[in-house]
Amino acid sequence: MLAELKGINEECGVFGIWGHEKAAELAYYGLHSMQHRGQEGAGVAVSDGRELKAHKGLGLVNDVFKHAEFDTLQGHAAVGHVRYSTQGGKGIDNVQPLLFRSQTGSMALAHNGNLINAHQLRGELEIQGSILQTSSDTEVLAHLIKRSGMETTETSIASALTRIKGAYAYLILKEDKMYAALDPIGMRPLSIGRLGEAYVVASETCAFDQIGAVFEREVMPGELVTISDEGIKSTQFAMPRQRRMCAMEYVYLSRPDSDVNMVNVHASRKQMGKELAKEAPANADIVVGVPDSSISAAIGYAEETGLPYEMGIIKNRYVGRTFIQPSQELREQGVRMKLSPVRGIVEGKSIVMIDDSIVRGTTSRRIVQMLKEAGAAEVHVRIASPAIQHPCYYGIDMSTREELIAANHTPEGISDIIGADSVSYLSEAGLENAILKDDSLSQGICTACMTGKYPVTEDKDNNKEMSYIGW
Repeated sequence: MLAELKGINEECGVFGIWGHEKAAELAYYGLHSMQHRGQEGAGVAVSDGRELKAHKGLGLVNDVFKHAEFDTLQGHAAVGHVRYSTQGGKGIDNVQPLLFRSQTGSMALAHNGNLINAHQLRGELEIQGSILQTSSDTEVLAHLIKRSGMETTETSIASALTRIKGAYAYLILKEDKMYAALDPIGMRPLSIGRLGEAYVVASETCAFDQIGAVFEREVMPGELVTISDEGIKSTQFAMPRQRRMCAMEYVYLSRPDSDVNMVNVHASRKQMGKELAKEAPANADIVVGVPDSSISAAIGYAEETGLPYEMGIIKNRYVGRTFIQPSQELREQGVRMKLSPVRGIVEGKSIVMIDDSIVRGTTSRRIVQMLKEAGAAEVHVRIASPAIQHPCYYGIDMSTREELIAANHTPEGISDIIGADSVSYLSEAGLENAILKDDSLSQGICTACMTGKYPVTEDKDNNKEMSYIGW
């Protein structure tokens, strides 16, 4: 479903390239391919070997780089970022990459994820004399790095990374090196590719396809990768654990043409639809998917049941993003601006409407209402993921538990609220069957928003330090 209308908003996207004379331009294209991960701001920082320069702004990538900014962004290395704020206020100060200058060199920092002990660390840093310039938790790492050593090195970065807890994928650019780091349980996606002799790092592999790069490998949990003119080097700053990739990357967040932890997103969504069809069949005439992220699951559901898949809902791609509207009423009106039922397809039909998730239920109610106003005889809602009943603390802007409809109502109750003839969810086992391919250390997903089983939690009896669960 449309995340901006329902309360699941994307995390962020990071992109880095080392060893290409058109680094800034390629970073622009890479960020453009990951625009779905953040629309509030974008930026690029470059290195020419002597100094770092940056350009960033509010809005979409095309808006930020609509003039001749690349003339001033000459260099062989770059890191870029597209932002949706989960921690830190909206505003240009929090748009990344954050650029820090010191007597021992400069550093640009881009981050995807959320530090759940950031508040504690900010307090400690302030007591020690640090003055933070932004409200973003990303800035915390820069201060920790400098307090771990005057020079920004593998040692100082690794020391700083052991202090932070949560979900994170970092790109750090210096004049002579680029670093990539992933949290110890690998909740965020981060991959390495090659473009000729250049190295590329990105949140999603679709960015590699955009610029013609070839996928090499994933950045592994607890790994710090150093890239320079000397090549690539790996340092393990934390013991590798069973991976817990965010399940919502597969359900909604990532582009269908991306591979996340070696699993194709479209293929996993299609399999979710097939698993859902086995668990929750419906007596219906056609299957309809809510554009765009639910289309793959709808195709899988249709294939498994033998029902025809029809394009019963059309998305208007030329309407501005409606999540910025100031009231829920206007956000709900945005559903009619974004989506339109195809009356000639749905009229008189019993429909299975496939969606990826339900958060508050307001958008689902509007879509069901539109389908019935267009003449649908019945609308059976099938959700290609388990019910979202818990907030996310790791970088997805998830509603509070009080706002989550599945936390307060049964599927039957939700069906009454949204006006559907029935509502069913995919089980946790069905989700795992669709995503996980083997029992290796690299496989595993975080389903905390669905199950309440948080892989990283706050230990209130230990000075609010965070602990990893299941290790």
